[in-house]
Amino acid sequence: MTIAGMVLVNNPGTWSAIYGPLKHAEWHGITPTDYIFPFFLFIVGVAVPMSLGKKLASGIDRSVYSRIFSRSAAIFASGLAMSAIPFFIINETAIPWPLKWAAAASVIAGLYFLYLRNFKLAFAFIGVWAALVIAALLIGWQVTPYNTGTMRIPGVLQRIAVCYLIVALIFLHTSWKQQAAIGVGLLLFYWLLMTRVAVPGCEVTTIDEKACNLAAYLDRLILTENHIWRAGKVFDPEGILSTLPAIATTISGVLTGTWLIKSDKGRVSSDAASEGRGDAESSIENVPVSPRLDVSASSARAANAAGSDKALGLFFFGTILLAVGWSWSLVFPLNKSLWTSSYVVYTSGLALLTLGFCYFLIDIKGYKRWAKPFVIFGVNALALFVFSGIMARILGIIRVAGPEGKEITLQQWIYQNLFLSWAEPVNASLAYAVAFILFWLFLMWLLYRRRIFIKL
Repeated sequence: MTIAGMVLVNNPGTWSAIYGPLKHAEWHGITPTDYIFPFFLFIVGVAVPMSLGKKLASGIDRSVYSRIFSRSAAIFASGLAMSAIPFFIINETAIPWPLKWAAAASVIAGLYFLYLRNFKLAFAFIGVWAALVIAALLIGWQVTPYNTGTMRIPGVLQRIAVCYLIVALIFLHTSWKQQAAIGVGLLLFYWLLMTRVAVPGCEVTTIDEKACNLAAYLDRLILTENHIWRAGKVFDPEGILSTLPAIATTISGVLTGTWLIKSDKGRVSSDAASEGRGDAESSIENVPVSPRLDVSASSARAANAAGSDKALGLFFFGTILLAVGWSWSLVFPLNKSLWTSSYVVYTSGLALLTLGFCYFLIDIKGYKRWAKPFVIFGVNALALFVFSGIMARILGIIRVAGPEGKEITLQQWIYQNLFLSWAEPVNASLAYAVAFILFWLFLMWLLYRRRIFIKL
């Protein structure tokens, strides 16, 4: 659900006509769109004890660390590659368009097979890209390389990679109590830094301004303005310092995943044992029963009881965090761009409530059919985000003839001719976004149908 929402809000028909809930808050405040990224980090955290728990129990070796570091590096590199593909500036490269798109398609295909760990095909396609570029240079065609001097270093995938790396290592070497202490400590430390440390060059240090806060200052100082989000100009919403509270968001997911696993094991085993003893005594004193049916019924009752407890726990802790986060926001406002501590607590509460709602519907009530599209998205979440992002970027690069002979992007042409022609701008923009996500649902369904799951 989270990755589908992320792709939906990132691809409107036009940024000038969007419904309010599908926009980020301008600065302080929160909208449903601001829930999406922390939900993603939260669910990454939930998955950590499920993926590393067995390895932790059997003993940590070098392969575990190698897996964590290689996965983090691959996710980080994917984020950088999204903004650089096809590694030359298309509109400034003077080679025939068929060759441009052959080169772009080759490097995208190479990335795809790299994800599938089919290294032979991956390097073959990357070799095709290199051959086309070298041939163009030998012929004398101008090839303008991608300018790494203005590459944005932070980003969504980059933050996910860093948070996963740090939190996975924390999980391997600490108890849940220590993890909770680290999470709370990071939030309090970040609050102190953002409200008490003076920013050089600013008369007043305040998070009410985009430039005169410590997180923005460090982004400009360390990354420089050439390597931060261009739309932010003086800050980056996935910057360096604000990654500290983002780690706390991921830790909240780790604690949730650990609790779900432990409560499931503990409750089911104890309830099954007690019900088994009761049923055994009843069968001796009264009438014979089928052992197989008896065990099955006991297991079902134990599972339902455990499931109800887990759902109630998710709702209870979610409500507590929601209230604490809202209360904290009165002195440290909710702010997605700065990833404020109150924002972490508030969105973690919402994530728990949402997870509890899904768990209640799917695992307890058995209503699964409605969730099938999200299963299709979820098993290839990385592929969906990366390749839909690359597609959106290419649609914004290709130029075609528009009204009055002026050049417009292919994305604008599609929006204006297929959607704006029959709907008001805000509805046309939403219709484009919905069509975009449905198109990718079809592509992800093709992978799902063939049991192709792209993982790192």
